[in-house]
Amino acid sequence: MNFTNFDFEQLFGMKDDTNPLMMLVWILPIIIFIFYGQRIQLYVTSGEIKKGIKKLGEFRDESRNELLDYINKQLNPKSNPEKKIDQFLDYFTIMPVDMDPNGIVEKVQHTVRSREDYTREHVKSLFSEIPDVELSKVQTLLEIASSLQMIHKIINHMFLTAKKQNNYPLILPLQMILPFIMEQAEAMKEAVPVFKTGQPVGDGIGPMVVGKMMLNSPKEAIAFQTALVKTEFENRKLFLLKAEGPGSTVGRPADALESIISENKIDAIIMIDAALKMEGEDSASVARGFGAAIGGIGTEKFHIEAIAVEKQIPIFSIVVKQSVKEAITLMTKEIANQADDVRSQVYEMIKENTQEGQSVVIIGVGNTVGVPQ
Repeated sequence: MNFTNFDFEQLFGMKDDTNPLMMLVWILPIIIFIFYGQRIQLYVTSGEIKKGIKKLGEFRDESRNELLDYINKQLNPKSNPEKKIDQFLDYFTIMPVDMDPNGIVEKVQHTVRSREDYTREHVKSLFSEIPDVELSKVQTLLEIASSLQMIHKIINHMFLTAKKQNNYPLILPLQMILPFIMEQAEAMKEAVPVFKTGQPVGDGIGPMVVGKMMLNSPKEAIAFQTALVKTEFENRKLFLLKAEGPGSTVGRPADALESIISENKIDAIIMIDAALKMEGEDSASVARGFGAAIGGIGTEKFHIEAIAVEKQIPIFSIVVKQSVKEAITLMTKEIANQADDVRSQVYEMIKENTQEGQSVVIIGVGNTVGVPQ
């Protein structure tokens, strides 16, 4: 095909006998696009973002209403909890100054634990008596509702600021991150019924594996909301750690590890956790690696790594891959079915990396809701 013989005058209707109206049909949109193109893009993009913000608002309201409904129908509060719950939803956390990073982990840990302790005590004050399992559920539901409220506020603020200034470049990043935000927000909304009924979530695969290893053995509390079992395997001493189930908690594995290390010589640490899969990877696939497999804000990971470095203890990890949604919603059959395989791999790892007479700490990392021990 010859691309050099186009008649541009014919194409744009610019010959002497061309109707002026036809010329306007071509030229007018070009002029409008040159002067108002950015604003037109802003209007088009705004429509999509508005739909997302509306959905985020619905997620926020649904999670709040489900929390109130659960408290009123299941837990018999002393008085109407609506006002106090609304106050909790607006609570914020100011992270410590990090211009001088020395000691920042301790400061962050103190701030976050203070918030957790405060919330726990004030949720308790809503009831004459509330079991620990129910208390942990309400705390988790409160965190979900509070997070959804914060996400809605931030996205709405960014959108209104960009729109107020007619600033298309400012709205572009918002358009790009919105699909990821919506995916996480939708997962959080779907997690609410799961936590209300106390069923295991995908993130609980680590505690589930260790919980199975703990069955029929005497348990003891070693740190806040953290259970320990001492047992043996092929002439090796095992210290099994997991958050105390079936409540909704992740426990404090770093405190527990510190307590064990203070009285025992440990030769290896094995951590089992859920991990986010990459696009294209299969859900529930299992992978082994090195280093502390634990998420969260990083304070537990920091302390576990610090202990391992100080005592020169190698850390091995086994992770079960899953999506964000699978991690915080009802555990799928495929993920649950991996528990026995992962347990076999843990025993295999112990034999490969330790000798008879040595000691190993095995930590099941993750939210242990619905997972006893």
